[in-house]
Amino acid sequence: MTYDLFLDESCHLEHDDVSVMTLGYVKVPHLRSNELRMLLRRIKEKHNMKKELKWSKFSKAKIDLYKELVDYFFDTPIEFNCVLVKYKERLDHSDFNMGPHDNYYYRIIFYLLHPIPTEGNYRVFIDFKDTRGKEKLEKIHELLNEKCQGQSPFSHFQHLRSHENEFFQLTDFFIGAIAYKSRLKNEIDLPLNESKQDFISYLELKSGFSLDEGTAPWETKFKISDHQPKIRQ
Repeated sequence: MTYDLFLDESCHLEHDDVSVMTLGYVKVPHLRSNELRMLLRRIKEKHNMKKELKWSKFSKAKIDLYKELVDYFFDTPIEFNCVLVKYKERLDHSDFNMGPHDNYYYRIIFYLLHPIPTEGNYRVFIDFKDTRGKEKLEKIHELLNEKCQGQSPFSHFQHLRSHENEFFQLTDFFIGAIAYKSRLKNEIDLPLNESKQDFISYLELKSGFSLDEGTAPWETKFKISDHQPKIRQ
């Protein structure tokens, strides 16, 4: 069985004055990828959503669309997995990550993909964001091969642009909601948005989980791993 993973990140920059970071993906059965993507696209068209779906462009007028996308997700075999890093300001890369912030970024991606599947084949697609994209892909591929002793089930890595694939947009929306819920508790100056809270409540109701807390490690449909760096001594 082959699966496609559409991976995106939010608030991942080191000095962006944001207290959290999220990395996540939606997992799509490859044989049903085209069918599921077209279904998602038709939902957007139904609500006259012609632009790219992004959490940063959340619109109160589109709340019915957002909720229907949640229904779509829970009615299909698509799965979601996310790492929520809280208290990002605690990160001490010199002590724990052998130097640069990028090392931590790669470790979190490995953590996101862990435990390494023992069956199936996985194609990893990452949202193109900057000129170092190719370098990052090669580093991730190298790390996984090293950890799997040359037997990594992640056989294909490729950059795509999020506006060209709706699965990235679904990932972006979920990790954005998770980051926002956690930031509300940690950043007193973050503006309160009632429409975003309404959507988050709906997603929490459908998933059965609070978006600012980790789920059980064996959860597969909608999984959140809560990672909190230790306080520096």
